[in-house]
Amino acid sequence: MKNLLFILLLSITAVAQGATTFERDLEMARNGDSDAQFRVAASYYHGQGVLKDDKEAVKWTRLAAEQGDVVAQFLLGDRYMFGTGVPQDHKEAVKWYRLAAEQGDAEAQFSLGASYSEGKGVLKNDREAAKWYRLAAEKGHVDGQYNLGVNYSEGKGVLQDDRAAAKWYRLAAEQGDADAQYNLGILYAAGNGVLTNYIVSYSWINIARYSGHTATDKVFKLLAEDMSNSDVSQAQALSKRCLESDYKDCS
Repeated sequence: MKNLLFILLLSITAVAQGATTFERDLEMARNGDSDAQFRVAASYYHGQGVLKDDKEAVKWTRLAAEQGDVVAQFLLGDRYMFGTGVPQDHKEAVKWYRLAAEQGDAEAQFSLGASYSEGKGVLKNDREAAKWYRLAAEKGHVDGQYNLGVNYSEGKGVLQDDRAAAKWYRLAAEQGDADAQYNLGILYAAGNGVLTNYIVSYSWINIARYSGHTATDKVFKLLAEDMSNSDVSQAQALSKRCLESDYKDCS
């Protein structure tokens, strides 16, 4: 019984402390502190120290964004892109993505690239999409790396280049992206952009399956037709070594 009362007391104290923190942030936010405005927005969005309220979250996110807070600008873009707390407005989303992207935010750069790729809020433009994907990819953004790989594979917005595709797929694959792992495996099987290597191909496709990719069984059967049992065993061992090394030993 004492333990139960102690836990209840801790919970009440935590809630009270959360409310106190929120009130302090709210006062600072009203005085124009952009960091506090961002924290108040996060409190409303997550319902921490205050009742969850998406409209209030957007209000305070906007105030921080208007002061140049790069994360707030990106998040406000997201709110408009998906209609969270505001009516959905792709053009307004792109406006805020661009402001954050021009400050170097990788998430915003990727989202702006995706907007150009899909023609949401802007005219569809594969060259602009590739430009922003590249900026995000160069900062290590895994989805930017994968999408840039796709652009090079398909010649969308860039000259078709399997070697460049393999480069960007590999970088995303080494961050655990299942689609990039699968596509890299296919490149090794076909010898596109890399030397044909069925063992490495099988290994990456095996890793992709481990990472959750579903379209692998048919490819395994096709690869196995050109591989000995020893080759398959080597490929499986390579997959294991790659995963156990956190993608540092994959060749």
